[in-house]
Amino acid sequence: MKLSVLPSARTDIRKQIEYYLELDLPRVADRFQLAVSGSISAIVKRPSAGSPRQRYHNPALRGLRAWAVKGFDQFRIYYLVREDTVMVVRVLHDKRDIGAILEKQTIDDPDAD
Repeated sequence: MKLSVLPSARTDIRKQIEYYLELDLPRVADRFQLAVSGSISAIVKRPSAGSPRQRYHNPALRGLRAWAVKGFDQFRIYYLVREDTVMVVRVLHDKRDIGAILEKQTIDDPDAD
């Protein structure tokens, strides 16, 4: 499987790391970055293991799945499997308005990375 991390997901990850750094929690920022990376690796190995998310009406997200970030269980990695590519769409905290965010989400070309 190939991996494509969309710009929206990269921004989510970067903003969360910056938030931890603003709180003067560099170790937490490092752990978060490693946990996201490890969780994405697990998704690539077993892409069908994430829980299906069918309640979103955005046609671009048909087949969307979610996987918890290990050690940061309130964060979910939202991803799609397209042919031989895992596309990480977003990395979001459960307290965000996930529905509103995902309804507006667009999907870029997975080969653009």
